[in-house]
Amino acid sequence: MDSFKERPKEEEEGGYITQKNIYNLQCVWRIAWKSLQGATENNTCEQLIFEPKVFVYESVYEKGAQGKKVQIKMPSLLEALERKYGAKGEVNPPIDDMPVAIFVPKRSPRLSVPTLLVLNDCDIDCAGDACALADKCADVVELDLANNKLTEWEHVFAILEQTPRVRFLNLSFNRLSAQIQAAQALQPRWDSLSHLILNSTYVRWPSVHDLLKALPALEELHLSLNEYTYVDLTGQEIDKNDQCGSCSRLNVDVTEPVHEQLKKLHFSGNHVSSWREISKLGYAFPNLETLLVNDCPITTLEPDPCEKCGDNNGNKKSHDAFPHLRFLNLNNTGLATWDEVDRLAQFPALKSLRVQGWPLWERFESTEHERRLLLVARLPHIKTLNGGGAVPIEERDAAERAFIRYYMEKAEADRPDRYWELVGVHGKLDPLVSVDLRPEKRVQITFTCGDVSEVRTVDVYRTVSDLKTRLERLAGFPASKMRLFYVDQELRDTQGPEEMRFPTKRLYSYNIRSGDEIIIDSKLKHSVSANATA
Repeated sequence: MDSFKERPKEEEEGGYITQKNIYNLQCVWRIAWKSLQGATENNTCEQLIFEPKVFVYESVYEKGAQGKKVQIKMPSLLEALERKYGAKGEVNPPIDDMPVAIFVPKRSPRLSVPTLLVLNDCDIDCAGDACALADKCADVVELDLANNKLTEWEHVFAILEQTPRVRFLNLSFNRLSAQIQAAQALQPRWDSLSHLILNSTYVRWPSVHDLLKALPALEELHLSLNEYTYVDLTGQEIDKNDQCGSCSRLNVDVTEPVHEQLKKLHFSGNHVSSWREISKLGYAFPNLETLLVNDCPITTLEPDPCEKCGDNNGNKKSHDAFPHLRFLNLNNTGLATWDEVDRLAQFPALKSLRVQGWPLWERFESTEHERRLLLVARLPHIKTLNGGGAVPIEERDAAERAFIRYYMEKAEADRPDRYWELVGVHGKLDPLVSVDLRPEKRVQITFTCGDVSEVRTVDVYRTVSDLKTRLERLAGFPASKMRLFYVDQELRDTQGPEEMRFPTKRLYSYNIRSGDEIIIDSKLKHSVSANATA
């Protein structure tokens, strides 16, 4: 409860206007108080009462025990547009009637709005007047309504009806967990909408099914952060008893296509752990090319049978549901064995893959370079790995040869099938050749600071920052004032020194070897020289 001071005596009947901004979490509530008719009594007390979705302005009279309430609801989409771009025929109130006035030059109202319309955090909870909204939004093709107060699908459909050209719609962080009613599902289909963002809306699976049927041109769908634990695109309400308590999957398998136009699906940050559930997405969207399931607790790509729910998996493979998948993001999942990498190699169309943040990399003692070599060798069809450019032919050839040599020293039972495939391509390499993919741990480097030179043995796993600290005594000035330049002994004449700019970068990443040189220079010297020149 927020109380105001006693209202000043009004000069004329009809009341006065005051404004107050209330900041509540992510939103700014703008409340305009309307005058109260007949409020001419003295010694009145005015109070603000906060209720969900409604602000109530209450006037309590000490004389006569009379009171009035004015309810101010959340703005509609039309009202939010008029606040941002101005309303036709709107005029400013007379300054003399306001106790405190701040003059702001008023922009002329727009009959239409930009084709890319962003109205985040505006507390919008409905569409508003249909005719006026249709006039303003006739040319809108991208509409971003994230972080508003939309909770009913009927209001979303009303907005879509007045924005017929919209191709992109973002409804993220609006709580749209209400079920789409049968009457609403029969609304006309929106043939232009191709991108729909429903992240953190908690939209239920039956509603997703109805939306897919109403959006035939949909190509990209975002369903991330909706706390799903299973996948169900049957369009029916599911009993909780249908979900297995052991493998968390739903005991309902549907392999019939639901939407054949969808090409890209974002499913990140949900609680689905079974690949059998993820595979349902592939069957529902048979032409899916891009799938993001990063930050999901997936522990294996194998559709293992579950003894508790009696699922024998029908001898299906991990890739059966994804014949056209070209991009897959599995970052920060629970995959922990090389067998999962081998399963990924079986996806027939997969070209781009992200596999960072796996428990496998924490258990596998290797450098990032060694890990990449083994991944490239195991994934013959992958063109881009963990972002970046395409894998060069030279890198792939070197990775495959290094892979053969790496497993040549392992027991035959520990050699993967890929080893024998590569031996068939490159032949059996000389067994006497021993290749350690890790960089040399300690190297001898010549450090030069002015006229002083000193040879030291350095651990290549140290960072540039750590190396600077250890060179303070030799340099005679602190690490914060120090600059280091790496000189490759073989490229000295052609390349010149390379400044070691990044403090967290490890020395081995410079491909540093014994006999190379590091020049120590002072930032202070350059600063003094620059000032003298100026």
